[in-house]
Amino acid sequence: MIRKTIVFGLVLSLATAPAFADGASREESAGVGIGAVIGGVAGGPLGAIIGASLGAKIGDEFNERNEEVDSLSASLNGSKNKVSSLERDIGALQSEIRARDGELQQARDLAKPELATLLQAGIEMDLLFRTDEHVLSDTTGVRLQQLASSLASNPDIQIRLDGFADERGDEEYNRKLSVMRAEHVRDVLVTAGIPAARITVSAHGESPAAEQNVDSFALERRVSLTLYMGDTPSFASNPR
Repeated sequence: MIRKTIVFGLVLSLATAPAFADGASREESAGVGIGAVIGGVAGGPLGAIIGASLGAKIGDEFNERNEEVDSLSASLNGSKNKVSSLERDIGALQSEIRARDGELQQARDLAKPELATLLQAGIEMDLLFRTDEHVLSDTTGVRLQQLASSLASNPDIQIRLDGFADERGDEEYNRKLSVMRAEHVRDVLVTAGIPAARITVSAHGESPAAEQNVDSFALERRVSLTLYMGDTPSFASNPR
C-alpha cells in the first residue's frame, strides 16, 4: 500500500509539474490539478496522467476564452470612444450648419429689396441653340433646371420666353423652329416645378444678325428668358 501511494505521488508529480512551471496560467494550473485528482480517483496513476492532460487542456481553453473576452472588451471600449468622437463631430457640424443657415437667411433678407427692384424692371438672359436644333445642350439644360428649381419656390416671379431663329434658310421653317425652341424651354421649366400659368411664350421667327458671319448667326438662335414681377416687365425683349 505504501509502495502504491509512493508511485501514485511520483506519477502525479511528474504529470502536473509542467503546468506549475514558470509561465503557466492560473487556469491551466487549476485545470491540471483538478484533472489529476479526478483521474487518480478514477483510474490510479494512469488515470492521473490522463486526467492531468485533460485538465491542462481545459485550463488552456479557459485561458484562451479569458483572453478573447479581454480583447473583445478592449475592442468594445475602442468602438464606444469612436462613437463618442463621431457624435461630437456631428454636433459640431450641425452647429456650423445652423450658423451658415442663419447667415444665408440674413443675406437673403438684405438682398430682397434690390432683387425686387431689378425684377420690377425685368432681368433677361439668352439661351442659345445649335444650328437647326430646338433642344438645349446638356450643359445649358442642366443650368436651366437649376435656375428653375429656385424659381419654383418664388411664386411672385413671372417668366416670359421669346423664341428666335437666325435668318438663314426658309422663313416659315425658321418661324416653326423658333416656336419649338420656346416651347422646349417652357417644358423644362414646367418639369422643374414651375406652373405653366407663370410662363408666357412667344415666337418671333427670324432675327437679323448684326453681321453676316457664323458668330453673329449663333447669337440669334436663342430663347430670351425674362424674369419679372408684376403684369409685364418695363422693357421689351430685344429682337435685335
